[in-house]
Amino acid sequence: MRTRSLLFCLFLSSFTAATGAMPPVPAPAINPLVSRIALGSCMKQDRPAPVLQMVRELQPELFIWLGDNVYGDTEDMAVLEAKYRQVAAKPTFAALRAEVPMIATWDDHDYGVNDGGRDYPMKEASKEVFLRFWQEPADSPRRGRPGIHTSYRFTDPAGKRTLQVILLDTRTFRSPLTRNTNSSYKNDYRPDSNPENTFLGAEQWTWLRERLQEPADLRLIGTSIQFAHEYNGWESWTNFPREVDRMVDLIVSTRAQGVVFLSGDVHWGEISVLKAPKCYPLHDLTASGINTEWDNLEPNRNRLGQACMDHHFGWIEIDWQQSDPRVALQVRDGTGRVRAKTSLRLSQLQLPAAAAVR
Repeated sequence: MRTRSLLFCLFLSSFTAATGAMPPVPAPAINPLVSRIALGSCMKQDRPAPVLQMVRELQPELFIWLGDNVYGDTEDMAVLEAKYRQVAAKPTFAALRAEVPMIATWDDHDYGVNDGGRDYPMKEASKEVFLRFWQEPADSPRRGRPGIHTSYRFTDPAGKRTLQVILLDTRTFRSPLTRNTNSSYKNDYRPDSNPENTFLGAEQWTWLRERLQEPADLRLIGTSIQFAHEYNGWESWTNFPREVDRMVDLIVSTRAQGVVFLSGDVHWGEISVLKAPKCYPLHDLTASGINTEWDNLEPNRNRLGQACMDHHFGWIEIDWQQSDPRVALQVRDGTGRVRAKTSLRLSQLQLPAAAAVR
């Protein structure tokens, strides 16, 4: 067992014995550089989640929750809190939480309404429930502004390598989606190029620009919904194609190297790659199905290899010791078997020298 986990387990035992209560959840406050990261989404509170036991066996140094971490779907905050208590009581979740630092964003179901956006009337109340469950510090910037977007930095002692994790809020500010009423499209929604439509809102876009201007070798951006895949008619960034272009333009204009997207929502796992002019390939690791599933797999010309329709989680392993660090992106099922994968060098996530700064 890792030293950090061992020390925490000793603290856990002594604290519980002395007080009869659980100590605060370990948080990445000091933020040492991490190499093994697990991620996932879409966990129903009334179902077992054995996948999390396999996550524990791999001993990640961080777990990133990408949304639908509970299926609340209510305007009654007492109901939402009761469902969070079901999550907390889930044995595999409680065991993982006791050993591994966790950070989280939300998607629609833990936000409070299916496919919800800025019009959800209880968003401030559900935000408070979310922050309380994930034990957000009282002085967290999240508590002092609308939305739950946030970021973390993980740096080695010598300051030579830095991992940045950015968690976006794709709910609080999102414009209404455009319903599909045309047979030229499919499923619930169709793309809408109205320049007034937004996923992140003006304030969060400004905040994101500032984050991308911070130095980092690798940047993991959690969006809760898919970014780099092909349009399929469900919720995703493809519903607002101008917002996809805006994200790519922002990466190029800020010279943000090393961006990899993380997403959930769809109830299957896959790796997608978006190739855009003037930018390096943008990879999107989708891990969406800790204990949920979907009946059919949507086509995705941006998909690398196969998708995973079984319960699964995402896994990222970074070899920081190499002069050109290697980043492994994987989807693993409940047995630990790798079902989708790719391996990148940081040098592959660099902007071309000819890309202009805007």
